Amino acid sequence: MYYELYIDVLFLENFMMDSLILLIVNRILKCNRTYGRLFAGGAAGSFLTCLVIVAPLSETLKLFLFYIVVNTLMIVAGLRIRNGTQFVKAFLLLYLAAFAAGGLLQVVRPYARSTAFLYTTAVVSYFLFSWIWKKIPALFQRKAGICRTVVFVKGNRCELKALCDTGNVLTDPLTGDPVSILDPGAAEYIFCLSGTPERFRYIPYRCVSGESVMKIFRADKMCVDAGEETWIHSPLLGVGENALSGTGEYQMLLNPDIFYDGNTGDSRGK
Repeated sequence: MYYELYIDVLFLENFMMDSLILLIVNRILKCNRTYGRLFAGGAAGSFLTCLVIVAPLSETLKLFLFYIVVNTLMIVAGLRIRNGTQFVKAFLLLYLAAFAAGGLLQVVRPYARSTAFLYTTAVVSYFLFSWIWKKIPALFQRKAGICRTVVFVKGNRCELKALCDTGNVLTDPLTGDPVSILDPGAAEYIFCLSGTPERFRYIPYRCVSGESVMKIFRADKMCVDAGEETWIHSPLLGVGENALSGTGEYQMLLNPDIFYDGNTGDSRGK
């Protein structure tokens, strides 16, 4: 059987794939290599692949060169990895990324009318992967930061889920105490439990739309269970204007400073 091979097309397609794979491995391992070095590694891998294909070598030797030597040199050239453990990780990730990228291109290829479309798909896929990879840690950190919290107001207790939000630096200008923010629905439920109108104060705060004011009040105490129980005496709670979580996974934004404030203690109010 006769095959016609266009070496320039082969080089460009391999260069695209090798560069994409190196970009992915670089992002996962946080090697912080420049685009220039990664593309140079992709070019080296593509050149060596083309060289092995046209060389009059046995099939066994070609397989060894393809899967071991070329990939090793591409990792060294593109990622500059010298450490043995890091190299093994990079080598395994290289194959996983190649498997994923190859599968994606096989899905897209029947619908592609030009090589440029394949290249564009590869570039878009990389940026999509980078966005997802960036969001995954934040998602797990957010899940890990949600803890069970019990608020006590006028002898009543309200159990809810709270997110320890490092972005919440709201404090009371009068006392300097940290302010945790309640979802308006949770606040309404707490006030219904107490059966009497709550006495509020108002403090200024900055939000995305500009400056506004928030009503705050003091609860009797609050218990935060983040692996171990922390009791906060007379915590300041503010009432947010809008729902804090669109999915309802938490109903309060804890101010991290409450854990370092003088009001914390081990008393369980028995």
